[in-house]
Amino acid sequence: MVAASSSFSFKVLTVNTHKGFTVFNRRFMLHELREAVRGVSADVVFLQEVQGTHAKHQGRLADWPEAPHYEFLADSIWPQFAYGRNAVYPSGHHGNALLSKFPIVHHENRDVSIAGPERRGLLHCVLRLPDHEPEVHAICVHLGLQESHRRQQLELLRHMIEDEVPGDAPLLIAGDFNDWRRRAHHVLDRCAGLHEVFVRAHGQAAKTFPARWPMLSLDRIYVRNARVHSPMVLPRRPWSHLSDHAPLAAEISL
Repeated sequence: MVAASSSFSFKVLTVNTHKGFTVFNRRFMLHELREAVRGVSADVVFLQEVQGTHAKHQGRLADWPEAPHYEFLADSIWPQFAYGRNAVYPSGHHGNALLSKFPIVHHENRDVSIAGPERRGLLHCVLRLPDHEPEVHAICVHLGLQESHRRQQLELLRHMIEDEVPGDAPLLIAGDFNDWRRRAHHVLDRCAGLHEVFVRAHGQAAKTFPARWPMLSLDRIYVRNARVHSPMVLPRRPWSHLSDHAPLAAEISL
């Protein structure tokens, strides 16, 4: 992380944690995932499908942490965190979370669930960076599996940006868009002036799903009002066996 009078740079990471399990829920990998997340040395971490509580797993798994998973992942590295509970069921709940080395001065979770069993949310956080104005807005995204739902959720995201994010404020939007048709690029560029960091650098979004043999570009990092945004290359291992999604990381300069 580098700070100067004219610029400020920091790293961001986004990963769908799959509730701490490998693909098909075969193994509980949260401890290994925590070490991998730490290894990136990101300043801001966007998490999707992060477990809040789960009474059945807690009683069954010896290495299940006592703290919610977002607190366990944050540990002593990220002193600030926010959680947005999306899906609630008899044994517990899960949702989106954001871990930050910078103060989170405001956060709100917006329910963008459409009809049916899928519960989705947009976690909007406002971050105060040292010696830098204006404040940075960060939105952690997990959109639906159905395309009609995603279209409506992108519209809700667009309205959130228009109503709640100042036009001159740095804006980061990251997470699992489930947008295998890659239609979010046009919507967010045309309506909100956002650019996806991998598309801008390489001409196409990074392939992240499934993690072991990525074929679909489901995960994204979009930015606005950033001087420079550079994607980071993460090693295939250990990430390919920690979740069903590969992570994305980028360095952002304001």
